[in-house]
Amino acid sequence: MTIEERMQASETHIFKAIFPDSTNHYDTMFGGTAMYLMDEVAFITATRFTRKKVVTVSSDRIDFTKPIPAGTIIELIGRVSKVGNTSMKVNVEIYIEEMYSDYRELAISGTFTFVAIDDQKRPVSVL
Repeated sequence: MTIEERMQASETHIFKAIFPDSTNHYDTMFGGTAMYLMDEVAFITATRFTRKKVVTVSSDRIDFTKPIPAGTIIELIGRVSKVGNTSMKVNVEIYIEEMYSDYRELAISGTFTFVAIDDQKRPVSVL
């Protein structure tokens, strides 16, 4: 399988319903909760790409474009965007979907960097 085919095959989609227990006093999703979910999707994407142990080493710019209100559905999409020797970058986007309409909009996007490691926690090739 080529790198491009592996990148495509590792694309990850997760859907969640947003309930009041994950929102702040403005009735919108906590930013930290969104970042937690983004890192989780990025981890799954990186693991599916490399099929090795991976760890998050950094998160790049995260843009909170739209608030995510309670009572909506979100879709998180993770895609490997760049592959190095021992590291890879994973872009994650969160889309808002209204529960009772076809409305859909990009709310948050960010990039996470992962490193593949061995059993001694030393970097290894991602390929």
